[in-house]
Amino acid sequence: MKKDTKTVIGVLVLIVAAVVIVMAVSANRPRTPGKLDAFAACLKTSGVVFYGAYWCSHCQNQKAMFGKSEDLLPYVECSNPSGTGQTAICTQKGIQGYPTWIFKDGSELTGEVPLDQLAQKTGCALPQ
Repeated sequence: MKKDTKTVIGVLVLIVAAVVIVMAVSANRPRTPGKLDAFAACLKTSGVVFYGAYWCSHCQNQKAMFGKSEDLLPYVECSNPSGTGQTAICTQKGIQGYPTWIFKDGSELTGEVPLDQLAQKTGCALPQ
């Protein structure tokens, strides 16, 4: 093998190794807190459950209201992977539209619910 080819291969191996190391370090980095972490955690503690579907644009909008705190929501995915049916839990709960929020007292709100309405309904404080 020519010296130039060996050099190019060596550089490529170093680049690939560096990328792998950066990806591994990034994957193990702790989650940075979101502005609404405490609010989302309180919603979960209050017993409210957010039912939605991955393909539902209103569900995506609702999640986006929470920013980085989205992953702390008490969310239940209702769609099966193919998007052609509903999961058993959502059928049992009688979920007919998305998003649906079911509260501890059995009451429901459907559609994109404003954060202040969720706060009022659950007693969870929104950050100022």
